[in-house]
Amino acid sequence: MPTTHGHDQAARHDPVYDHLHASDEFAALRKAYRGFVLPATVAFLSWYLLYVLMSNYATDFMAIQVVGNINVALVFGLLQFATTFLIAWLYSRYSNKHLDPGARALDQRYRAERAEVR
Repeated sequence: MPTTHGHDQAARHDPVYDHLHASDEFAALRKAYRGFVLPATVAFLSWYLLYVLMSNYATDFMAIQVVGNINVALVFGLLQFATTFLIAWLYSRYSNKHLDPGARALDQRYRAERAEVR
């Protein structure tokens, strides 16, 4: 019998988990997850790399004063924070709509199949 370590999580060798892992529903859930996470990660890392490259190689542009002592570099830096929060908010919405229902269904299926095994 697999160990649960104090919670109801499947052990890696659990045949019920292996069965669910091989299911089309699990593959669809994984595809939906990757469909958001990979492009968002590439976009954010590209945006961050642009900031770093501009700070190193376009110092004249980054030094342009926007308002008072606020320059383009500071605006870019603050936009990094805004982008982080925006991606987190978008992921939360995406997850609630596209990932959570499938994950809940797989969890219910796991619990039902696990109960049958016991």
